[in-house]
Amino acid sequence: MAKNKEARPPTFAVSVVGLSGTEKEKGNCGVGKSCLCNRYVRPNADSYYSEHTSVLSTIDFGGRVVNNDHFLYWGEVHHRSDDGLECKIQIVEQTEFIDDQTFLPHRSTNLQPYTKRAATSKLQSAEKLMYICTDQLGLEQDFDQKQMPDGKLNVDGFVLCVDVSKGCNRKFDDQMKFVNSLYTQMAKSKKPVVFAATKCDECVEQYLRDLQAFAASKKSLLVIETAAKSSINVELCFNALIQQMDKTRGKPKTIPYLEAYKVHRQLVASMSDRFEKLIVQTVRDYHTSWKMVMNTLKSHPDYEEYITLEGTRKARNTFNKHIQQLKQEHIKKRKEDYLTSLPKILNNLLNNLEEIDNLTWMEAQNLIRSRAEFQFWFVVLDQTPWYETEHIDKTDRRVPFDILDTADGERIYNNHVAHLFSEKRRVEMKDRFKKTLDRVHFISPGQPWEEVMCFVMEDEAYKYITEADRRDVYGRHQQEIVERAREEFQEMLFEHAELFYDLDLNATPSCDKMSEIHAVLNEEPRYRALQKLAPDRESLLLKHIGFVYHPTKETCLSGQSCVDLKVEQVLANRLVQLDHGRSNLYYNSANIDKVNLCLLGREGLAQELANEIRAQSTDDEYTLDGKIYELELLPVDVNSTLLFSHTWVSTFKPHGILCVFSSIESLNCIGDCIGRIRAEIAQNRRERFSQPLPFILILANQRDNVCKNTPILRHQGQQLANKLQCTFVDIPSGAFPRKFNEFQIKQALRGVLEGLKHNFDVMSPLPSIKDMSETDLRIVMCAMCMDPFSVDLILSPFLDSHSCSAGQPGQSNTLILDKIIGDSRRRIQVTVISYHSSIGIRKDELVHGYILVYSAKRKASMAMLRAFLAEVQDVIPVQMVAITDSQADFFENDSIKELMTEGEHIATEIAAKFTALYSLSQYHRQTEVFTPFFNEVLEKKCGIESSFMLDSSRDCTGASEDFVFPQSPHNHSPAYSYYPDSEDDTEAPPPYSPIGDDVQLLPTPSERARYRIDLEGNEYPVHSTPIGDQERNHKVPPPVRPKPVLPKPNVKKLDPNLLKTIEAGMKSNRRTRGPTAHGEDVEASDNYADPVDTLLKPKGFANDDIYAVPEDTQSRIVKMRNSFGGLHVLHGDEENGFDRKSQAARRPSKYKHRSKILFSKTKAYQRRVHSDLSDEESGPATQKKKKGRAHRGSEEDPLLSPADPWKGGIDNPAITSDPEQDDKRMKKKKTPKTKEPKKPKSSKPPKPLYPPTRRNWESNYFGVPLQSLVTHERPIPLFIEKCVDYIERTGLTTEGLYRVSGNKTDQDNIQKQFDSDHSVDLIVMDVAVNAVAGALKAFFADLPDPLIPYNLHPELVEAAKIVDHIERLQVLKEIVNKFPPVNYLVFKYIITHLNRVSQQSKTTLMTADNLSICFWPTLMRPDFENKDTLSTTKLNQAVIESFIHQSHYFFYGGDIAESSSNEGTPPPHCRSMVEALLPLQLPPPLQPQQIQHTLQPDPLI
Repeated sequence: MAKNKEARPPTFAVSVVGLSGTEKEKGNCGVGKSCLCNRYVRPNADSYYSEHTSVLSTIDFGGRVVNNDHFLYWGEVHHRSDDGLECKIQIVEQTEFIDDQTFLPHRSTNLQPYTKRAATSKLQSAEKLMYICTDQLGLEQDFDQKQMPDGKLNVDGFVLCVDVSKGCNRKFDDQMKFVNSLYTQMAKSKKPVVFAATKCDECVEQYLRDLQAFAASKKSLLVIETAAKSSINVELCFNALIQQMDKTRGKPKTIPYLEAYKVHRQLVASMSDRFEKLIVQTVRDYHTSWKMVMNTLKSHPDYEEYITLEGTRKARNTFNKHIQQLKQEHIKKRKEDYLTSLPKILNNLLNNLEEIDNLTWMEAQNLIRSRAEFQFWFVVLDQTPWYETEHIDKTDRRVPFDILDTADGERIYNNHVAHLFSEKRRVEMKDRFKKTLDRVHFISPGQPWEEVMCFVMEDEAYKYITEADRRDVYGRHQQEIVERAREEFQEMLFEHAELFYDLDLNATPSCDKMSEIHAVLNEEPRYRALQKLAPDRESLLLKHIGFVYHPTKETCLSGQSCVDLKVEQVLANRLVQLDHGRSNLYYNSANIDKVNLCLLGREGLAQELANEIRAQSTDDEYTLDGKIYELELLPVDVNSTLLFSHTWVSTFKPHGILCVFSSIESLNCIGDCIGRIRAEIAQNRRERFSQPLPFILILANQRDNVCKNTPILRHQGQQLANKLQCTFVDIPSGAFPRKFNEFQIKQALRGVLEGLKHNFDVMSPLPSIKDMSETDLRIVMCAMCMDPFSVDLILSPFLDSHSCSAGQPGQSNTLILDKIIGDSRRRIQVTVISYHSSIGIRKDELVHGYILVYSAKRKASMAMLRAFLAEVQDVIPVQMVAITDSQADFFENDSIKELMTEGEHIATEIAAKFTALYSLSQYHRQTEVFTPFFNEVLEKKCGIESSFMLDSSRDCTGASEDFVFPQSPHNHSPAYSYYPDSEDDTEAPPPYSPIGDDVQLLPTPSERARYRIDLEGNEYPVHSTPIGDQERNHKVPPPVRPKPVLPKPNVKKLDPNLLKTIEAGMKSNRRTRGPTAHGEDVEASDNYADPVDTLLKPKGFANDDIYAVPEDTQSRIVKMRNSFGGLHVLHGDEENGFDRKSQAARRPSKYKHRSKILFSKTKAYQRRVHSDLSDEESGPATQKKKKGRAHRGSEEDPLLSPADPWKGGIDNPAITSDPEQDDKRMKKKKTPKTKEPKKPKSSKPPKPLYPPTRRNWESNYFGVPLQSLVTHERPIPLFIEKCVDYIERTGLTTEGLYRVSGNKTDQDNIQKQFDSDHSVDLIVMDVAVNAVAGALKAFFADLPDPLIPYNLHPELVEAAKIVDHIERLQVLKEIVNKFPPVNYLVFKYIITHLNRVSQQSKTTLMTADNLSICFWPTLMRPDFENKDTLSTTKLNQAVIESFIHQSHYFFYGGDIAESSSNEGTPPPHCRSMVEALLPLQLPPPLQPQQIQHTLQPDPLI
């Protein structure tokens, strides 16, 4: 052992020896000494060399590495044992180098034989270099150069290598003899020796046993089984020798080769898996190179360990294998994509079964190649197969054509042909099934499929198609009949125009009015046809009512078919707006005959537009508005280089540019191009004068992409047009096959010409002529929307006249006629509008005559005419026009004959003109058809204007002199307020609400005695005006005038004695407010109110401000006193001591009082309504009607027309009639403090249509998210607990609980009280249980989101369809567990409460079924405008019913309760839950006829 200082770790020299010599002695391979040394000194796989030759040239033998010695210096190894001791091990290998020339051992300085030379313990060789590998010899400078320390070594131990593999042409016995001789020599040195059994990976068991026996015979020498190739036990071999050299070290455990190999393989497998995962995570693209991966992973521990253990070569092989796998996956995915898209491609190219029915696959391929779209779908590659070409790396998604030659391609083709066969058969069967459904006439709108299925199950088509197809066909059938029923229902509503047009604009229909409407409509089969779609029907009805009271062309129910819109379009097309009277047409200075148009578009759109224009031209000449223009067209693509040229505008000199688009992309390109062109034109204008260029933006019709993107394109196009200040030409209504039609082209050309004209007008303004507002006659022509004729027909008598011109700018539906009427030329302004728009003109504007048009093919058209005409003043001439196809219709069609005859009778009764226009005839389309009517209007002009001025002056007198009748915001009539000093007086009328919950009872006599009120007792404006003033205001709210403020001291109470007298007079005569009653024959008098002064009154009342307008027919004068001491004279009779003077002129009345037909139509509705209501149903409220004043239709609701509305019914849109609400208003307006009167027991509040009504006050509690109202300690909102507790303590036996609506005022009061004090006691408040129930439902209705989340509604509907009862309940239980925690606890609480209510159904009549009907809309809040919602109404109700009935099962782990007949469980023979829902009935008032004898007649719920 070498002597070293103790501070340094010891150094040991180990000599590795074994059989060496010539091939004859050692065979054709060595015993593995070099490999053993290599693996120990340099264990990294990349530093291990399996080939080490001993045959060297003389030069290599003499080099510094070999250094003419027969031993090699391998270097030194730093070793650290398990116990922490370190040492250095220097390794030398004793071998024998053979001359490559003589194949004899080289001669060296030591000439001893190998056995003696190898056993020596002292080695010396000056400047000898460390050996690395064979390639190092001769190239020492290219490798790491390390010298043997001091040029000499003292060997401390030997490793004797014995090859135990099956021999390399060598006998093992000969090797053992050599080993024995060698060991004998080494034993003499007394150095420790360890036997290394090499190549154990190719071990022969017998050889190993012989070696072990030999070692055992030599003082039990250690035999270590090694395999340098796989690095097994190499380090163990040297460690064992070190232990023998240094006895202080622990003895290592000898591990057999097989056991060590197993451990090594596990390590290799583990490292390989980790490395492969690392490669998979790192390399995602098969184009990645190994060099990139090495740079990425060089510092990763898994990579370094694998490289050390297995080497770079294996690592790269693993990488290459992964790359190939990625590539194959890419090819496979590409192939799957191609094969997936192939059916779609075949469906586009070969979609005609007759064409490919008899073709082979090769013939079909040839057919595919002949298609024009072939290049779009396929690509033909120069090389095949496609996956070995660069096509796999391209982004080209086209399918390589050679993929069709594969078996998969042919299989897909055959499947495509089979699919076409089956699809053809399927379509045929669906059509047959549709025809079968068409023959089943008892199918009603909204009827579930399950109800119809049993009637068509034997049909052949039914059996062939799938259930999904059956439902699809039935769904389309239902959609058709529902749409047809909706259209017929809407038409029915128009046919009952008199039923709806008896209230003022912006009115709120009251409960009784809704009862009247339902009672009348319920007699109609078209109303009952939508019985199964009652919510949809109610929605249509409310929408219609909303339109009646708020008519605009934007809200017109006919949409784009509105007369107003169509008239505007026609007049815009056929008339040119006059600019301050200029008569010259387009560009009159230049008189253009030739127009250069640049057509700008994308992807061929410009060329298509050019082709369409040329197709409509004759030799490039285009006729527009009677003038011929020569057109020169220049189609330009937006991507054309021409646009980048700076000279094309000056070269072509376009008069305008038509920009066409059909997509968002093309629109964006158009916008960019317009900006670029305008910039170029602006530059040209700086250089020389030139006019601006008109741009026209045109939306092309999308034939293949129908409708989905059109609204978006229209909106974006209009926005761009507004931004660029250019004209936008939209797609006209109706279907047409081409991308452009004649209407669009003419509009665009007019836009260009008008733009040129405007540019000229700006440069050369003309002097203005007579203002067009100075017209002689103002005529209004009215037509009904959706009538079956074109507006061109009714406009043709004017437009075909040479004297016709456009109205003033801004009056798009007005035209001017210059005609000779009488003895001079007259200017006649004709405004052509719809009936719903003309209602506003009836009061606010001076109209000299009406031309009322109706279609003789449509009853609704006549009904609308009657409703409108009934309220027109009889001093205004009327021309009635019937429209039909030809004169033969009168004799061939009874309905047309009836309507034309009715029109003639009405015209005869009111002395109006009557004529007919025929769409198939040109004879009656001349302006002269209206000449007699114009003559009559001119004759009566003075009287008409006098009547109009009289009404206007009366309005002014009432407002400026009396300060008593401020203008009503609704009817332009005098109105009086309770509270002249209140700031609320100036507020606008409340917005329209079709529900009418805020309609309340009139104040009681005691309340009226406390306040300063007029005769009617109204807080809101009262319509107690003469007929000339009130009735002409019958729809349209004039501009709101500010109310004059009365001095507060003048606000006095009414004399109680006077009130008693008034009430006595009211009881004595229900139609007359004066002491003198008029007979039935005096009808006009009922349209007037009597002054209070004409009533009997006690002394001392002369100075009170009590005003009313006379209601008699004698037109006598009544003096009216006010608090200022003035005396105002009105036309009326002199009675009870007041002056009366005769008036010569007759006061204008309404046409409904001059026509028995108009009069009887209105009367018939009231007779029908009141005959339907028995005394039991009407109750005290109806009795009050009979005893009340004439204009009061109901003490509950003054919005109703009177019982005899044809005799002076006054419509008041704002009167409230609930004493409690009135009392609250009085408190709000700081009126004298009085106790609130108790609500009359006989008065029932109106029921809301969809309870509850939204509150009208600010609240920090109601209407906020549920999460804000609960805490961990109180999971249920306090308000819910209070309501439920009150109901369960006082109302569990109340009949109709939750069905009968409570008083709206009480509901609001409950919530308001709780808002102000959460500790409020409902029992102390002494409110009705139904009001508490309504307040509870209102709480849920006001939540921002429904208690049952919207996202769970589809799951609940699907669960409801499950046939099996148990399975359905289990699924519902799973769904309810998905509720948010807060929602779940509240839902559990309220359902448990409803379950307790249902247990009292014998007294309350509220079963789980009835409760679910009342509660499911509140808990789920569906969108009834959505057809899908309407189709699942019964399912939603059944779900809530199941929750109520099975609450113990859902929430408390109880057993499933017995299924009740009302729960919605399918009967034994039903196939789905929908059939079980057949007995369900919608709640009132959707079926008011079913509850007439149990509830008050009230359709609003």
